[in-house]
Parts: sequence; C-alpha cells; structure tokens
Amino acid sequence: MINLYSTQIESFSVHKIGNKSKNEGISFSELPNNLNDELTALLKEFLLKPFRDKEENYYQFTHDIDIEFNLLYNVVGQIFDNPSLVHDKSKEIARHLFEQSMHPHIKGGEVYVTYLENVLIDNEKVSAIGIFKSELKHDFLQFRKKESSIELLLQQGVNLNKLDKGCLIFNYESDKGYKILSVDSNRYDTKYWLEHFLGVDLFEDENFYTKKYLKFCQEFAKEVVLPAEDKKEEVMFMNRAVNHFAKNDEFEESAFLNEVIDNPDLVPEFKHYKAEKAPSYSIEDLTTFPIADKAVSDARKKIKNKINLDTNIEIKMDFINPDSAERFIEKGWDEEKQMYYYLVYFNKEVK
Repeated sequence: MINLYSTQIESFSVHKIGNKSKNEGISFSELPNNLNDELTALLKEFLLKPFRDKEENYYQFTHDIDIEFNLLYNVVGQIFDNPSLVHDKSKEIARHLFEQSMHPHIKGGEVYVTYLENVLIDNEKVSAIGIFKSELKHDFLQFRKKESSIELLLQQGVNLNKLDKGCLIFNYESDKGYKILSVDSNRYDTKYWLEHFLGVDLFEDENFYTKKYLKFCQEFAKEVVLPAEDKKEEVMFMNRAVNHFAKNDEFEESAFLNEVIDNPDLVPEFKHYKAEKAPSYSIEDLTTFPIADKAVSDARKKIKNKINLDTNIEIKMDFINPDSAERFIEKGWDEEKQMYYYLVYFNKEVK
C-alpha cells in the first residue's frame, strides 16, 4: 500500500523534448524551478493524484542481460545516493526519453523530474523520484482588460486535471530493481514508455502471483473445463477458485486442487495444462505463495458469472451464494426439440 498525502516535493526540474525522428530537438533548463506554495500544491495534486487510487500493479527495472545495463536503474540509484544530483541527472533522464522518441506518432512535450520525500510504501517512509511527461495541449481563453473592452486571447496549455504519462520510482526493494508505479493515458505508444524508456517488467510479489495464477485459472476454465463440461461448470470452477483465494491467506496448490476441481479426471488435465502454459504466466514453479486480497477482489469483478444462450436468454449466477447454482440449476437434452435446456428451480419470483 502507498500513501502520498504527506509527500513533499523537494526538487522540481522541467525540460522540453521533441520527436527525434522529426528533428524537433531538446531544450534543458539550467536550474531547477523555484515553486511557491500555491504552485507546489497544484503540481502535487496534478502529478500524484493518478497514483493514489491506482490498482497497485508494481513494476521493477529489468534488462535482458543484467539490470546494471538499464540506464534509468543506474541514474535513479545515483540520485538516491546523492539527492543533490537530481537536477543534473534529470537532464540525463530527459535525454534518454528523447532518444526513445523515434516513432512518428510520439508527441513532444515537457518532462518533469521531481525528488520526493515522506512517501509511505508498505508502512515504510521512503524517498521517491517522479518522472512525468505532458504531451497534449488544450485550448483555453485568457482575458485582458483594455480601456473600453475586454480582449479575448486564445492560448494553449497543459490540463492540470489529466496527466499524460508518469511514473513513481520508490527507494524501496532496490536489490530487485526498485518498486515502480506507472500511468499512461495515451495507449497508442505504451511500448515507448514502459519498455523502451523505463525498461520495466511487473514486480514479482504476492499481487503479481495472485493475479497471474487467477488469470491462468481463467484460461484453464475456458480451454479445458468448458469443452469437457459446459458453460455452467466453467463459471462454477472460477467461482470456486476465487472463493478459495478469498478465504485463504496462503495459497497451496494441492489444497486448491482438492477443493476447486469437482471432476477428478480434470486434476491431471490441470497439471498437464500448467506444465504447458505456465511459462506464459511466470508461474512455472509456483505452488505456494501469500495471497493478495486486492488482486482477488479485482479478479472477481472481471470474471463473468453469466451464461449467454443463443436463444437471447441470459442466466446470471450468484457468486456470493454459489451453492444455489449447484442445487437449483440442471442441464439436459430435449429429444423432441433437439435442443439443450437449463431447468431452474425456485419457490417464488423476487421483485
């Protein structure tokens, strides 16, 4: 968990970069910006608000050969070791972002580099480095009073209600590549920001493991349970899987299989499917791990609990009371109509 309400902006530097492929160039500020109290409050809200309620999918610096070859990993490490270097190093950061701006769709803009203090992460107070970029400019009206009239001026600027791109790099878990949060409002160039500039991958913690394992279970339900059973059993398998995660603090695979898979014939299918597909989800050797409650809650919201029929009828299953589907819904085959049917038992209709 993170808490940014007491965070202080200790240093703030702005540089301007263009699209390198269009020869738009780069402009550095020679000194960091001096911010008054009003501007500091506005910038803190503008830059940090997108991270407050963000689903905590942390990233970490990485590199195909060795993390030491990741330029940003080295630069931020130097800043954390000596915060007085932050403005000089902010130029290296802006230059690195400029070097990645080669695709013609990438927009130029302002790059802000900040040094932050009093950031709470996992109940530990740390420093952090914020890197942000404004790309989209918005029209606004400015007014100037003249002797006998008020003149309208059309100008362009940055909308303080929406951050285009940004990341927070926490001085935490440095041996694993630091913990990093990222936001990107412009989805047309995500590789540019996450892969080419930051060079990050998902941080492998309990949130990562919980999310990946449940995603793997969804694919198993769709590709194995559904063909072997039916749509009802696919839905019920995922319901049992999520409920198992929700009521346990620690995941243990053998206990999970015993509780979640009703059909014993599917247990070897599950193990075979995992052996084949696990590398895609980074869970090859994962049989035990702490469960992240937030990841379970997020997964529950995304899992479909409906059976959609080709007769324009929809059956919605209740994930809070899953035994209802087991007890009161039956599937069969009608020889006369040559159609499948669901038989639903009930006492009365509920308004």
